[in-house]
Amino acid sequence: MSFVEYSDVIQDGDVAIVYLGIDSTMPIKVQKGAQTQTRYGVIRHSTDLIGQRYGSKVTCSKGGWVHVLHPTPELWTVSLPHRTQILYTTDIATITMMLELKPGSVVCESGTGSGSLSHAILRTIAPTGHLHTVEFHQQRAEKVAEEFKEHRVDHLVTVRNQDVCKDGFGVTGVADAVFLDIPSPWEAVRHAKTALKRQAGGRVCSFSPCIEQVQKTCQALMDQGFEELSSVEVLLRVHDVRVVSMPLPDFGPDPSAPPGPDSRGEAPNHASISLKTTTPPREIPGHTGYLTFATKPRT
Repeated sequence: MSFVEYSDVIQDGDVAIVYLGIDSTMPIKVQKGAQTQTRYGVIRHSTDLIGQRYGSKVTCSKGGWVHVLHPTPELWTVSLPHRTQILYTTDIATITMMLELKPGSVVCESGTGSGSLSHAILRTIAPTGHLHTVEFHQQRAEKVAEEFKEHRVDHLVTVRNQDVCKDGFGVTGVADAVFLDIPSPWEAVRHAKTALKRQAGGRVCSFSPCIEQVQKTCQALMDQGFEELSSVEVLLRVHDVRVVSMPLPDFGPDPSAPPGPDSRGEAPNHASISLKTTTPPREIPGHTGYLTFATKPRT
């Protein structure tokens, strides 16, 4: 099992995602002899998981059942243990696209936090790319490094425990893209410029919840010679698909039609039709943050 390579069969030592329901998932470490308690009963790893195919339906001890899924960055985002506020798939997809990430890209990131975005970046840049991620908090840096090793992506990432605003990313002139998710990203813009490739240029993204942070970051980006600045806010609207019954309009009798046996003045039989339609949500998730993008020109 790896977050960047798919496996068919669950093996001892894998990290699997237990799917309990549409809004309920949980990650587990598969180990011989171990058990996992769920609201549907106990899952016994040796008999219920090891050797089964990913996606299998597993019956628990109380008679209820769950699905056991192969881990992906998207599933990890909705089931990971939160050590910080995290980025979700809506913003992550925009970041990955706008930074123009692809297999082989070299990316610098700060801060690492709970590793939600990091896993998505690693899948995108595998198998030949590399992620340099910086986390200020020592315990968080140590924990995310353990998770990268457990998820078998540690060969694609270097974790540093330092202050990116003072010490930078620890690399110079190697990155294709830089991502900043820190309280004062404008203080790290010069280090982002240093980390980006000198000849080829590169892309920068900063995530900030407040517009005042965006203003300061944009000013710092312009002072450092970045171009093509843009700030966006991504809001997701999930429409509900449902079946509705709608009456067909009654335009009265056809005057050009010849009289028939049914035209005796009976009450009209109004027909209806069933069709699928969508309705917008009454409430949508509110503001998460602003994404500011910029390009370092070629030199």
